[in-house]
Amino acid sequence: MLCGLGTWLPPKVVPNDEIAARLDTSDEWIRARTGIRQRHVVEPGTATSDLAVEAGLRALKSADTDQVDALVLATTTPDRPCPATAPDVAHRIGLDRVAAFDVNAVCTGFLYGMASAAGLIAAGVAERVLVIGADTFSTITDPDCRSTAAIFGDGAGAVVLRAGSPHELGALGPFDLGSDGADADLIMVPAGGSRQRSTRRPAAPGAEFFTMAGKAVFRKAIFQMAGSAQSVLQKAGLRLRDIDKFVIHQANARILNGVADMLGQPTGKFVRNIEQVGNTAAASVPLALTSACESGELRAGQRVLLGAFGGGLTWGSTVLRWPDIEIL
Repeated sequence: MLCGLGTWLPPKVVPNDEIAARLDTSDEWIRARTGIRQRHVVEPGTATSDLAVEAGLRALKSADTDQVDALVLATTTPDRPCPATAPDVAHRIGLDRVAAFDVNAVCTGFLYGMASAAGLIAAGVAERVLVIGADTFSTITDPDCRSTAAIFGDGAGAVVLRAGSPHELGALGPFDLGSDGADADLIMVPAGGSRQRSTRRPAAPGAEFFTMAGKAVFRKAIFQMAGSAQSVLQKAGLRLRDIDKFVIHQANARILNGVADMLGQPTGKFVRNIEQVGNTAAASVPLALTSACESGELRAGQRVLLGAFGGGLTWGSTVLRWPDIEIL
């Protein structure tokens, strides 16, 4: 069950006007197509682990504990290709010698991380698990690419999961997870992996940057998140009208509206914070949860559906009744 929540955003804020001044675009163009007004970005020298540590510490304090048995870090932007970033984060938080590993499912990473943590608890491997979603997409997006530089921001969010009764507030319901590797090239960073390195040739100019086939991703994100939501509700024995709030990946305001339309649900049931933070990849869902809690939009006892879609392609969802927790 979910018993703690913490987030962290880098202090530097980049409004649309700053991007528009550099690229051939405008604040109006960005807001109309994405719903984003600003995003947070890391300063030079700040890494994903730095954000993850801050969010993790806050989640532990929210859960009123300083110890867990495992740490799962969902990220597409690790500090380095090898080793995983999670053990370093665990050490810096003070969780020495606990199991710690990275999960890379891009924007679905946090859902995959939560499912992994739930599995560790169900298997008796762990009593408590810290799950962190953290990304610094500003380090892999092309600053001269209007379609990606305007969308992504940096941030981190974390939750503490513990063993408990399925009838308690915060108990996670079933998970629905899926992938489609046939469309892996729709969301990718072409260079830097073994595919490119094994050629023994330098990467093509710009191949180190994140790329996305926007129109195709738009359609698939709506279809897969709506489908996953329906699947997990069926597994949980629930109906759409049973859900009080949908907290899904903040990819694009038009995608949020598209999922609402496909599910036949009012857009007011969908939590939104994309205007303030942009698309924060694996950090998106916990950041949205925190925003909704702080605004009073999300209250204890409400039934919540979490969902995401990301590169891979990957998607996932789960349901829970929101617990009474303190956000720090």
